Amino acid sequence: MTALVLVELDGGAPADASLRAVSMARSLGDVGAVVFADSAPADALAAYGVGDVYLIESSSLEGYAPAAWARTLAGLASETGATAVLAAGTDRGNEVLAHLGAITGLPMAANCTLVTPDGGQTHRLVRHRWAGLLLEDAVMEAPVALFTVATDSVAAVPAEAPSAVQVHVHKPELAEADLAVRAVESPAGAGGASLATARVVVGGGRGVGGADGFAPLEELAGLLGGVVGVSRVVTSEGWRPHKQQVGQTGTKITPELYLACGISGAIQHIAGCAGAKHIIAINTDPGAPILAHADYAVIGDLHQVIPALVEALRAR
Repeated sequence: MTALVLVELDGGAPADASLRAVSMARSLGDVGAVVFADSAPADALAAYGVGDVYLIESSSLEGYAPAAWARTLAGLASETGATAVLAAGTDRGNEVLAHLGAITGLPMAANCTLVTPDGGQTHRLVRHRWAGLLLEDAVMEAPVALFTVATDSVAAVPAEAPSAVQVHVHKPELAEADLAVRAVESPAGAGGASLATARVVVGGGRGVGGADGFAPLEELAGLLGGVVGVSRVVTSEGWRPHKQQVGQTGTKITPELYLACGISGAIQHIAGCAGAKHIIAINTDPGAPILAHADYAVIGDLHQVIPALVEALRAR
């Protein structure tokens, strides 16, 4: 059996969320990675058990076009005889696999935490429902199973031994309609990481004080090679766009470090940042709920702490 995984990149390397999907895919059979880029991080993928990399060069398909990406996956699944196609449960992963389901007429299960082959064309799965408040046990019957992987509940685990990887340059057959929607991004910030895949997230809440107060957080995020995230109240006030919101109604993040500045820590926000490996909170309120979830806390004014931290980082 073969499982194909859509691998997103972060600064040229496989995004952590995609490596989690690859780790799950190893339990389903031989793993092939599909990469939309000019070059593939073959060695990094081999360390996680990927045997084949299908490289879709930008000369074949420039920019992000979800329907075209899905059409490409459909063609590769047919050519390779794949029994499953997986992606990380990111905005792109969920969107592309939803298109793939529509193109192929196959069912798609989102935000899975466990997938187990059950003989023939059946897979047993556990997936998040209601923003992770409920776990659903289900059975999928399909000739090709389509899954996205809940990024905050599956670990990225290297294979016991790196595999011998082969890179195949693939030119997809696309129709004009597949390219009707296309986005070419110029991400801001160091590394161009997205909120869902960033290894460092600097979060800002009501305590930042206003839209102008985010400049020091942007500077800190740049020094740490990360991105800025915000709480719901920040987007409600119109200080920052919704795409930067961390939480139950925003983006679930899984960074190595989440630095939460002036964020009280409502349960909806905690639902979005609980997958962070380390949480540091900066808050003037020693009773703020987020402190119960933090590995470290600084009780102080972020307008003093953040500049001091920026100065110390620049000095080093």
